[in-house]
Amino acid sequence: MSATAYAVRVAEEPADREACFAVRQDVFVAEQGVPEDIEYDAHDAGAVHVLAVREDGVPLGTGRLLHGEAAAAKNGGDPAVGSLGRLAVTRAARGLGVGAALVRAIEEAARSRGLTAVDLHAQTHALGFYERLGYEAYGPEFPDAGIPHRAMRRPL
Repeated sequence: MSATAYAVRVAEEPADREACFAVRQDVFVAEQGVPEDIEYDAHDAGAVHVLAVREDGVPLGTGRLLHGEAAAAKNGGDPAVGSLGRLAVTRAARGLGVGAALVRAIEEAARSRGLTAVDLHAQTHALGFYERLGYEAYGPEFPDAGIPHRAMRRPL
């Protein structure tokens, strides 16, 4: 795929949210074998979802930010730390910078909510990607949906 023009935005409209869920379905459920019943959860309703779309409207990637109580349950109880999750980029869009753009958009959403850091649970194969974006791993490796993960954090 050659250079592709795309935009990243907060998914506020129902069609944008549906596009986010479709990307997650393709990447996590179909490609990685994550059971559908654990991919979608109660946190989706209150999360900030971001969506990357090609200029012709084709969705390329998504991610979400949990904040408040939902994030505190995942990050050790600190209400000032957001939780980045469900970051997914379609196979066709990998290598275009979409993942990094989504992470930066989620960080901006966290800053705008007064958060001081962002935590995430990275699949171990993606540790280098997040490290290049300033995240540092902490704690032991753990399984999530049968996939090895590590906790990571970046101060904002």
